[in-house]
Amino acid sequence: MRFMISGLLSLLFVSCLSTSYGQSPVDKTVKLEEISTEFGLCDGPSWDGQGSLYIPDVKGQKLYRYWPKQDKMQVSLPEAGRISATYFNHGKLYLSDNGNSRLCWLQDKKMVPIVENDPQAKPPQRPNDLVVDNQGGIYYTLTSTNQVMYVSPEGQQSVAVAEIATPNGIILSPDERTLYVSAYVPKEIYAYQIAEPGKTQNPRLFATMDDGDAKGADGMCIDRAGNVYCAGAADVWIWSPSGTLLDKITPPTRPINCAFGDFDMQSLYITCFGGLYRQRMKITGDSAQPISQSTETTIEPNSSRPSTVITESVRPTLDVVYAQYGDRRLLADIFSPSHPESDLPAVVVVHGGGWLKGDKTKFRALAIDLAKRGYVTMAIEYRLGGEAKFPAAIYDCNAAVRYLRAHADEWHIDPSKIGAVGGSAGGHLVGLMATGHDLSELQGAGGHREESSKLQAAIVMAGPMQISTGSVAERARTNPEKANATHWIGPIDQSRNRYELADAYRHISSDDPPILFMVGEHDNPERNQPSRDRLDQVGVATGVKVYKDGKHGCWNQLPWFDEMVADMDQFFREHLK
Repeated sequence: MRFMISGLLSLLFVSCLSTSYGQSPVDKTVKLEEISTEFGLCDGPSWDGQGSLYIPDVKGQKLYRYWPKQDKMQVSLPEAGRISATYFNHGKLYLSDNGNSRLCWLQDKKMVPIVENDPQAKPPQRPNDLVVDNQGGIYYTLTSTNQVMYVSPEGQQSVAVAEIATPNGIILSPDERTLYVSAYVPKEIYAYQIAEPGKTQNPRLFATMDDGDAKGADGMCIDRAGNVYCAGAADVWIWSPSGTLLDKITPPTRPINCAFGDFDMQSLYITCFGGLYRQRMKITGDSAQPISQSTETTIEPNSSRPSTVITESVRPTLDVVYAQYGDRRLLADIFSPSHPESDLPAVVVVHGGGWLKGDKTKFRALAIDLAKRGYVTMAIEYRLGGEAKFPAAIYDCNAAVRYLRAHADEWHIDPSKIGAVGGSAGGHLVGLMATGHDLSELQGAGGHREESSKLQAAIVMAGPMQISTGSVAERARTNPEKANATHWIGPIDQSRNRYELADAYRHISSDDPPILFMVGEHDNPERNQPSRDRLDQVGVATGVKVYKDGKHGCWNQLPWFDEMVADMDQFFREHLK
């Protein structure tokens, strides 16, 4: 079923990608890959977050499902009708049922209507493309009526954009402050500020496709950096958030739509007149994980993962912009006790993923549980290695601390009591935050430079402190292509100073905050013994907690999660409360 584009076609494709526009997010070391051509005309795909991609076949009137890990394609809904787009959010697959003038969601392989427009209306009110926000509201395009509609989570329908020529593709920015809509015939992309859900303002022309007379500003998607992707007459166009053209991807046949997928959200799937293709990218797609709320503490069924359900005692605020570099906005999810009686300690939560993968939702359960215990928690995204090399990530982590101090009144935070916790690569970053607080080379220009980034307490979960020596350096030297540090920092022998700058162990001094190490029994508990010895020598409080039968990542699994959060609370209470 699957093969690489080869021969003359491959050369033409690589030549296309070599066109210089800006900093391209396309991984040009990997060629475009054909997945399948067994479609009549495939349209708007979506990744379900559970290992599969949904692809509607408009002409074939089927809904397909593709599992990349098994390279398996199957018909999920054999009589789907003319589905023009799909979108997965809130644990549901939303469908634009163009043929029946309605929006649906899929339940037990049945299409359940959400909105049903008049199928006899003139002009036709047939939904084309759609996007679902984190509150459960749906924006969708009505190409024939030149409108964008909005459906509230309660099912009320209203006009979000009253007049735009032949609207087609639609997508939200990662912070959900901007709605992008493609105008099919004029081949223009418009950006609208979202004043409140369903209400837009200040429309502006974002970009224009200037590639001849052929029509075709079609389906859209977006990556975590806010770069906008749109299928055109021959290419998938990619613009930065400020509208600078970054690159184009040219599949063998005309592209129709696109979406990010795979477990690392680092593959761009492109649906075309001639089939489904995949291109590896440097930047991951935006993996939304909306809030689930309940009045009871609920463990998600049949899962070894801790619950991410929110109780009434916690107030979530998603996608807060905490730092900005040019047009790149860094986002965080902030969780706080609903009714704080006084200023509270805060904890920055830093996810893992080898400095190259992961996102701010991965440690959401931890952020929620600490908020239940009386902390304001800030689960941050940071720039991964495919987007920006070291020291970008530590710039972002330190900017998060400075943001909390600058906005302490807004979030009811005691600015003198800020800690951090991270796991794996996130653990390393937290260790570097703790020991490198006095190094200007690690601060960056993310904002609020008048504030200090110094922590008052830090927890490192199975993260390396030593980077210029030890196992990280050894792997970078003996197996550089497979070493994450090579891709994040650079070749070790050509980047010695950068490895030393990234080395948290080298920066240990007597004015560092207390550091607690947490590690599973089967996850090399001796990893940071040199750092603990050095911290003891300079008089900094430290210790290690080893968890029986725990492996790498046990902090995000039951039953270890509960014990580890309790230990975090005890440590932070001692040093922050």
